Amino acid sequence: MLQFRRSVVTSDAGLLAYRELDDALGLTPAAGGLLADARTGKNGRHALVGMFRQSVFGRLAGYEDVNDALRLRHNPAMRWIIGGKAAKGSGASPSQMGRLETN
Repeated sequence: MLQFRRSVVTSDAGLLAYRELDDALGLTPAAGGLLADARTGKNGRHALVGMFRQSVFGRLAGYEDVNDALRLRHNPAMRWIIGGKAAKGSGASPSQMGRLETN
């Protein structure tokens, strides 16, 4: 019996070099420090910096909008790029990304 258990390969591995550059320059943490988190309580599963990274790096990879978040949230390279809980779980959903980008 065979079962599909998410992807373990990615076509977006080239983004990892951009994440290394981002780490060296500290661009997304600096931008994330300027974002205001209006969420209250424990509703925020993903840090704003991680969601910002998912948005920026998704566009850098050629994904145009939040609809692609459904696919990207399980992509191994994107999960590592996002960091935090996403590295071992999944990235933000399309609805979470939509709220980030419309607020």
